[in-house]
Amino acid sequence: MEPIGLTFKHEGWDKYGKLKQGELMIIHHCLGCDQISINRIAADDLSQKILDLFEKSKKLDQKNKKLLIESDIRLLEDQDLQEIKNQLFGKKP
Repeated sequence: MEPIGLTFKHEGWDKYGKLKQGELMIIHHCLGCDQISINRIAADDLSQKILDLFEKSKKLDQKNKKLLIESDIRLLEDQDLQEIKNQLFGKKP
């Protein structure tokens, strides 16, 4: 399994009908069978490595982007960076 990007886990809707922001997840691609899966971030995963993965995912090839679309997984993009940092480091007051 190779980490290829980040996504948010969908956690349903709040009482006002707004989509709740799910937890940050790592997208993995199986090099053997081409399966895509998402996995929770472990407590000992380094925050800088997760941010590096986010930067690397911006250059993801078309084949893997297509696999993500087919798997209904949204690859995080620049507009998601603040929420990524909030989840990694906590919200600033």
